[in-house]
Amino acid sequence: MYQSRNLDDDVVAVTGTYFEPHNPWTGAGPRPLLALAPFPTGLGDQCAVSRVISEGGFHYGGYLDYLFLWEQGFFTTMLDRGFALVVTDYQGTGTYGPPTSGIRVPTANAVIDSARAAKRLPDTSLTSDSPVAFWGWGPGGFAAGAAAELAPSYAPELDVVGAWIGAPTADYSLLPDYADGSLFIGVLGYTLNSFIAAFPEAEEGIRGVLTPRGIDMLEKTRYNCINEVMTKFMFRHVQPYFDQNYRQILDSEPLKSALAAQKLGSLKPAAPVQISVNRYDPLFPYIGAQQLAQDWCARDADVELWTNEQPPFLNKTGFNSLVPYFVDGERGMQWITDRFNALPTTSNCHQL
Repeated sequence: MYQSRNLDDDVVAVTGTYFEPHNPWTGAGPRPLLALAPFPTGLGDQCAVSRVISEGGFHYGGYLDYLFLWEQGFFTTMLDRGFALVVTDYQGTGTYGPPTSGIRVPTANAVIDSARAAKRLPDTSLTSDSPVAFWGWGPGGFAAGAAAELAPSYAPELDVVGAWIGAPTADYSLLPDYADGSLFIGVLGYTLNSFIAAFPEAEEGIRGVLTPRGIDMLEKTRYNCINEVMTKFMFRHVQPYFDQNYRQILDSEPLKSALAAQKLGSLKPAAPVQISVNRYDPLFPYIGAQQLAQDWCARDADVELWTNEQPPFLNKTGFNSLVPYFVDGERGMQWITDRFNALPTTSNCHQL
């Protein structure tokens, strides 16, 4: 458990897990630390990644309350490479607080502060000079990107050498249209619950535009883990959850400004970043990731946009959202290794 700061800059407690590798670090300099922003597994406290890790990577609470930690293989590979690894649970999940996963500032703070906390733990192989990198996919890619943007001002003492940002939800205003009718439509409920946790003054307005089905989704996604949410809501459409055109709701205040505040790209990452995304991603749209790369390039950041060309397949199942992670994850780990070894980067800003 470590300290972080929420959207109001209040100190809050966050949980996470630190892994001390058995393998030596054979690269340049001291052992590096990878702060991994996990793919959120739900907002309920039983869904916290640290809790699932402590249960052996699989949680079962009865009936549909089950959860398999599908990123665990990445943890193992990173440790085999000699990286020290810290994984956050994000604010509110695991600590019985308001869960704000997906809200840019508190999510970034949780990732950055996990690295700070790991470097202060006793009896590890980390040193004060250990370099830090961020890593994440999907919503975790959003978190890693937000951490890369905010680290220069929030934690200037950290030696951040890179961020690998996979399939980031760079612009949440795009999410409802892409999630519509998909296996992952329930993530909309996670997004609404996180907005309510971060902006409690918006709760009445959000509930006021939801139909009874929308209220049911909101309440169930607050406590159900991702597998249960997928089972209950898969392949549904967005509009029946709202009592008016949901696009008009998203384009009206105060939701429009709140969504705009979560968009990545307004600040320059000081460290190199690689954005990896499938061109046909049906949930985490390529156009959002491409725009993020262009926005960062316009701020003179060191950016490489890597495009996975796996053709579209069973789009509403999220196949092109998840499989490219396993295809390009090894490439990403080599890119991170190169950053820890201070090798030259290959920015392609001039091509974007």
